[in-house]
Amino acid sequence: MNGLSSVFNLLAYIAAAVFVLGFLNKVVLYFKTPSPLKIPTTPAPKTSMGVVVRLIPEVLFFRSLLKGGITEKILWLGGWVFHVCFLLIVLRHLRFFTYPVPECIMFFQQIGIWAGLVFPLALLILIVRRFLNDRLATITLFADYFVLGLIIAIGSTGLLLKYFARTNLVDVKAFILGLLTLSPVQLPDSPMFLIHFSLVLILLVYFPFSKLMHAWGILISPTRAQVDNPREVRHVTPWA
Repeated sequence: MNGLSSVFNLLAYIAAAVFVLGFLNKVVLYFKTPSPLKIPTTPAPKTSMGVVVRLIPEVLFFRSLLKGGITEKILWLGGWVFHVCFLLIVLRHLRFFTYPVPECIMFFQQIGIWAGLVFPLALLILIVRRFLNDRLATITLFADYFVLGLIIAIGSTGLLLKYFARTNLVDVKAFILGLLTLSPVQLPDSPMFLIHFSLVLILLVYFPFSKLMHAWGILISPTRAQVDNPREVRHVTPWA
């Protein structure tokens, strides 16, 4: 194994450790942060099961964002399609992490290709959305554009690998499985794969420290996840 392969194997383990530990740290921090008030958005469920039922359409369809006129609905559709495409692309890539590949993962192979083609268009709608929506344009920071640019770069290099700068997928799978089994092997001989893989590592490192943590935060947002029972149960803060 050459020096470059050794460096990227080490970077991959560091990125994975930062992602996992950073994610868990944020989860613990969220749970430790006190919620001084009962602030569920009404009408809110009265039971814990009701909260679960309420969160399902939020997670799957972003129901609370589906408001406003036709422009807002088009922008909502772009955001929803983006997230669905991203999920399908991730599911398609699981074939590189498993051997043998389960049938359920094979099912997503063709769908994942279509999602990869639609993905840039949905991402473009998300970018345009930040310019058309005055409120979003006001609160958008450089970090938001950085994440969007990073995801664009990952998607673009992925499409280039698929249709133009093809690489040996056997070598790619051997490299990924080697990382998972703690038996690193030679890095695939493909500059485009090297760029694509590097961008993914950057995303992993950046994820726990960015707004991308909304993927977890939506599940514990007080306005969505609290039970509306202030009359039945006294809400006592930890410092009271």
